[in-house]
Amino acid sequence: MAANIRGQNSPINETIRTYLALTKLRIVLLLVFTTVTAMFIAADGTPRADVMILTTVGGALAAAGASALNQFWDRDMDAKMSRTARRPIPAGQVSPQNAMLFGLGLIAWSAFILIWVNPLTMFLALFGAFYYDVIYTMILKRNTVVNILIGGGAGAMPVLVGWAAVTGTVTFEALILFAIVFYWTPPHSWALALLVHSDYARADVPMMPVARGEEATRQQMLLYSIQLVLVSVMPFLFGTLGTIYLTGAVILGIGLLYMCVRLIQIKDKAMARATYKYTTSYLAFLFLLMIIDRVLL
Repeated sequence: MAANIRGQNSPINETIRTYLALTKLRIVLLLVFTTVTAMFIAADGTPRADVMILTTVGGALAAAGASALNQFWDRDMDAKMSRTARRPIPAGQVSPQNAMLFGLGLIAWSAFILIWVNPLTMFLALFGAFYYDVIYTMILKRNTVVNILIGGGAGAMPVLVGWAAVTGTVTFEALILFAIVFYWTPPHSWALALLVHSDYARADVPMMPVARGEEATRQQMLLYSIQLVLVSVMPFLFGTLGTIYLTGAVILGIGLLYMCVRLIQIKDKAMARATYKYTTSYLAFLFLLMIIDRVLL
């Protein structure tokens, strides 16, 4: 028993946990799930095993590397916010240089793996990392209130990666999936911003609650959620997915709109937290419905 306890707290295990924290593993898993979902839809069923494995691994490495570089660039900001002060770099668990090299290494490995799928898949994954780290993190996040609106494209890139891996192209159907994640990002991110409003204000980050106020943020969340619900039914309207997906999408959409309306009525952190959790579940269940619909019909 004592040996097991010592093993669990060994320097190697601590190092592994530290570097995994740099990757933002929960976000990576959600992004990989959207990638796999796009592959199932593009393949009209189960994609080839080799393509799915290579794309999943390569896409995960690209997302993980981009997350590590994001923490490298945001290390000064993270140190000022209570939510992020315990991240590996501000906590002194890893040096900024090592975090940067780790992120670049993961992205390089991603490119090496995805080129075996096809060049377009590799390019889209690399562009997604560039979008997140340069366009969003370095340029938009610190300088404009529309950071999330424009930056949401980074989180939507994995669906294009998955689609291109199967088809070698990016079609209109793939762009609909991209739009779903794109319109999901503002209400999801702003719900979190409402929870950590003071953190963003302390770090001088112009998130919507800081730059426009909490009331405007709640109203914008409802408006973007309405657009998201409308976009979410488009896969059915254009014949990409069937009635199983449509039924679930409508139910999930009604729930999302209800949460946003309640957030306008109940202006406290408990409601913001509940809305944030719902938005996370919303995307996961919506994409799960896509796979179920594609496999069963």
